[in-house]
Amino acid sequence: MANVTKADFIAQVAAQAGTDKTTAAAVIKAFEETVQATVKKGDTIVLTGFLKFERGDRKAGTARNPQTGEEVKTKAKKYPKVSAGTSLKKVVNGEVPAAKLAKA
Repeated sequence: MANVTKADFIAQVAAQAGTDKTTAAAVIKAFEETVQATVKKGDTIVLTGFLKFERGDRKAGTARNPQTGEEVKTKAKKYPKVSAGTSLKKVVNGEVPAAKLAKA
């Protein structure tokens, strides 16, 4: 199984959208920045059927060091949460065919 690099992803998006790589890279960068800023504020982005981006809040508590068994206090944290939507799940499970990709 191969991993898709960011450069490969940008090339594929450019081919799929029928645009150049520079434009595709700018759009992907803008998407990343928008998601980051929105989720940091605590707002949720829902791309219905595809993905949901939100911020989770983890309370302070205690954990145990697995090597020593000593209890350690943990700080409260915020973390990004991403959930797959129904249409993405159906494509991944083969219930619905995936879109045909243009040649990159």
